[in-house]
Amino acid sequence: MRHQEESYWTTRYKEKQTGWDIGFAATPIKTYIDQLEDKNIKLLIPGAGNGYEAEYLIEKGFTNVHILDISEIPLQDFKKRNPTFPDTHLHHANFFEFEGQFDIIIEQTFFCSFVPSAENRSAYAQQMASLLKEKGKLVGLWFAIPLTDDLEKRPFGGDKKLYLSYLAPFFTEKTFQPSYNSIPPRQDRELFGIFIKK
Repeated sequence: MRHQEESYWTTRYKEKQTGWDIGFAATPIKTYIDQLEDKNIKLLIPGAGNGYEAEYLIEKGFTNVHILDISEIPLQDFKKRNPTFPDTHLHHANFFEFEGQFDIIIEQTFFCSFVPSAENRSAYAQQMASLLKEKGKLVGLWFAIPLTDDLEKRPFGGDKKLYLSYLAPFFTEKTFQPSYNSIPPRQDRELFGIFIKK
């Protein structure tokens, strides 16, 4: 499974089929980051792709930022753009097998990138919780678009009720609402959430 997913995403990057890549940090996530005061907290961005949110965190002075992707290509590109970023904070790994402990995990529509089976989505919620410290936060964006039966058409969607059915066993919902400051092409198509590990 890992090889299949790695191959899929690497091909997408090689062929520059990266329609999800908006070229900068998403506004709702930037707005959240701007409210964080402790620059030493340990943050993870899984499925980071080109890592624009990580770059924004670095610009803002955060010192313990980690990015993870199943494809090595975006990680290499990120390193070229950010040569002083620590190699030990770049993780070429399968999220579902990754280990670590973080204060905050930034969700940039990562949930919508893998095959939306009940098994995968339950594993996602459980793994997010296991990667967070006590009272750690899962924060970010989920696509509010219909989930179809087309297993080739990524990103995969869902709605608030569906997402909560997977997250609720592991997290307390602080907020989970339609994002008011999405970029225009994604207006009314994203949910912004803050969840605290139970």
